[in-house]
Amino acid sequence: MRDIKSLKPLIEKQLTASAGEVSIIDIVDLFVEYAYSSRASDIHIEPAEEKVVIRFRVDGILKDAFSFSKELQSEIVSRVKVLSGLKTDIHHLPQDGRFKAKIEKSGEVDIRVSIAPTFYGENTVMRILAETSQKFTLEDLGFTKEQMKSLTKAIYKPYGMILANGPTGSGKTTTLYTVIKKLNDRKVSIITIEDPIEYSIEGITQIPVNVSAGLTFANGLRSILRQDPNIIMVGEIRDSETANIAVNAALTGHIMLSTLHTNDAATTFPRLTDMGVPPFLAASTLNVVIAQRLVRMACTACRKERSLSIPEIKSLGFAADSSQTKKVYTIGPGCKECDGSGYKSRIGVHEVLEVNEDIRNLIVSRADASHIKEAAVRNGMKTMVEDGFDKAQKGITTIEEVVRIIYE
Repeated sequence: MRDIKSLKPLIEKQLTASAGEVSIIDIVDLFVEYAYSSRASDIHIEPAEEKVVIRFRVDGILKDAFSFSKELQSEIVSRVKVLSGLKTDIHHLPQDGRFKAKIEKSGEVDIRVSIAPTFYGENTVMRILAETSQKFTLEDLGFTKEQMKSLTKAIYKPYGMILANGPTGSGKTTTLYTVIKKLNDRKVSIITIEDPIEYSIEGITQIPVNVSAGLTFANGLRSILRQDPNIIMVGEIRDSETANIAVNAALTGHIMLSTLHTNDAATTFPRLTDMGVPPFLAASTLNVVIAQRLVRMACTACRKERSLSIPEIKSLGFAADSSQTKKVYTIGPGCKECDGSGYKSRIGVHEVLEVNEDIRNLIVSRADASHIKEAAVRNGMKTMVEDGFDKAQKGITTIEEVVRIIYE
């Protein structure tokens, strides 16, 4: 596999070549290879008034990389459409597809494609679904030993619900896939319904949502329950219908895994109540709730150590006195290892809320999220801020990154 330094001049040569010398096939292939080599998760091909800009999302941050003339725009978009099996003559409607790209010495990589019409032409986003994402363990994802103990205890119960919460792009699906792989055994039937299917897992039945054909999360979940499953994964609980079917499935002897968009673990319970799930059912079925964010990891080659001041410690929500200065790591100046960014790769910061008798009583009494969180902390739950702070002290990430991802 070629590195980004050798790929960059090849791309620039193609983008600035005369009309007869340009190879659209090569340009698209080079974009994908460059993205894969630079650890990018997404390629954005964004049309503007006078040019088209290529941006790559690396470790969650979008960066401008290339630009080219509008003359090449339609040909490049058409090439992506052909690869993805999309209709090349439709320009006024969004289209979604996927294809496999061959990367030199790395094999095939799955690419998920989304094309949408904009004022200046069609906007194209390609998501790189790298195979390495399937090889994670819970420890690789950043869970502490205590968190893994709570999570393992919950997933091996005979029934109940496990929820992974957080905003889009916080690694929820990767966490659930990792749990699914831990549970994957020929003695059980595992069925998922996803929108879309991100990774194919051997030995598991995976169903894609197809809204135009009437296959929604709710309808798909009803069908799955007639397929004799032991373990079910629903890509996301979006509405009250899906929420209630999922809770009832968990109550009737199934392990149910899903995701929800909430800010922290404790907010899950009021959110489910808002979606029409009776509190006593939520209390009976939920085994554990994971809330998470992804933070960039400090480059080990150029990171620096510094002391947090007392006001800084207090601003993070920790009690502090004059003797409690804390050593943490901060971003370095950037080097060859991290391509000048000071960060390389990402890891999760989590809070794992184990639902015990105290929490169940609070859920049934409709306690607000703050009271549930206080009870969970008393029972040993580490908050996301605390988890991030610990990782900053160990040099895994920086305190600036924890503040950016949790508070900003």
